[in-house]
Amino acid sequence: MIRITKIFSFETAHLLYNYDGKCKNMHGHSYKLFVTIKGAPVNDLENPKNGMVVDFGDIKKIVNEEIVDVWDHSVLVNGLSPHRELGKNLEQQGHKVIYCDFQPTCENMLYEIARKIEKRLPAEVSLAYLKLHETDNSYGEWFADEN
Repeated sequence: MIRITKIFSFETAHLLYNYDGKCKNMHGHSYKLFVTIKGAPVNDLENPKNGMVVDFGDIKKIVNEEIVDVWDHSVLVNGLSPHRELGKNLEQQGHKVIYCDFQPTCENMLYEIARKIEKRLPAEVSLAYLKLHETDNSYGEWFADEN
């Protein structure tokens, strides 16, 4: 079994409804996402992916389409909270708003990222690990064997 990792960066703001710290105000982060896939390398000389668990380009396509291109330079809003109205006001002013069915914390974002990536992976590989840096020194981790 081999694990391979690809790293992504994106800029996203979020609103944390009912939070009791200074981050209760809308603010953004330069997120860094580590995506680790595991599987056995292809062992077939006739296969163009011979020797690979999965092509890094395939991981890039999945993560960009599901996460980066959607969330980059957007505002994540808990659509189940009163912040939905603030989100609508932001949209009317031309801002890109993503309505979540969860509080858009680093922790919950990891669950959503895992869900979106897992549904797109080929059957012969699996998502093993995610790490999402919100800042240089603050991050969350998701492990497949714990979920």
